[in-house]
Amino acid sequence: MTPDTSLPRLAPGVRADAEPSAAAPDRLRRSLARIGPALVLVLVVLVFALLTDAPARYLSPFNLRIVLSQTVIVALGAIGMTIIIVSGGIDLSVGATIALTGVVAALVVGAGWPAGVATFAAVLAGGLVGLANGLLITSLRVVPFIATLGMLGIARGVAKWLAHEQTVNVPPTWLNDLLVTFPQPAWMVLPAGVWITLVLALAAATVLRRTVFGRRVFALGSNERAARACGIATDRLKLWIYGVGGLLFGLAGVMQLSRLRQGDPTVAIGTELDVIAAVVIGGTSLSGGQGTIPGVVIAAALAGLIRNGLVQVEVSSYWTPVAVGALVIAAVWLDQLRQRRLRLARQ
Repeated sequence: MTPDTSLPRLAPGVRADAEPSAAAPDRLRRSLARIGPALVLVLVVLVFALLTDAPARYLSPFNLRIVLSQTVIVALGAIGMTIIIVSGGIDLSVGATIALTGVVAALVVGAGWPAGVATFAAVLAGGLVGLANGLLITSLRVVPFIATLGMLGIARGVAKWLAHEQTVNVPPTWLNDLLVTFPQPAWMVLPAGVWITLVLALAAATVLRRTVFGRRVFALGSNERAARACGIATDRLKLWIYGVGGLLFGLAGVMQLSRLRQGDPTVAIGTELDVIAAVVIGGTSLSGGQGTIPGVVIAAALAGLIRNGLVQVEVSSYWTPVAVGALVIAAVWLDQLRQRRLRLARQ
């Protein structure tokens, strides 16, 4: 007997007894979750454009270039943190790693090595910190929160030791020009650091969504036991994940060096909170298994626009963390509602 092909195929995840209209709200919610950060970004820009005395100044290319330059460090950290959180982990050592790798780059340049070698050394140092986190988690079975919290103190202490507890000045190189507001040549429009961040964001999004590695990262974050049962070497995968995150944190340290024109072992204190905030606001679930790189990059830009807007409307600076914190709470609350609906739908 030939099968009856007249019946419509059901979309993956839709039950056979579900009404066709029941899947529509789910698709709508998923679409809103994907474009939510972009909608909030547009809303914030419109609000501050109306509140400022000179909307044209807030929306000017000059001001937007400043905001994007200030966003690069958090955005790079958020890209690496997204991969880690999607896998079900977390890394609290990102701020200390940025300080450490900035000092490493400054010391290498100051010793007379080319800027390219300094960049490679800083990125490699970040990767080694990430690999150390991965080894603590996989070999010693220390939970990610505690392992990376301990590494936060270790990396910060090593940075101060290398710098002799003082800033390390660097000679003029192209590293100093990665985040300049008006890049040369002028056809670049945006600073080189911004273009590097956008390219890496596109690459990370492609890797997460289009490669075996990315699918394994999502599988690990969704259900580690199931991923292990499917033959995924979860411990080795975690080493790769934390190592890649560390490489991106190291590059963020290079950008920090470019912004300050010196290596400072005390810099980036609290940056881990800004990075995690960007990840959460961007739609990544702290439970793991869900997240998008574009949403996270938009969320990083959103935080920069909020800070810039509050400055232009002459609001006290202490309201900036209040606004970002409120967004984080709202994002986590919405994520919990989404997770609750998913659990109810499976029952």
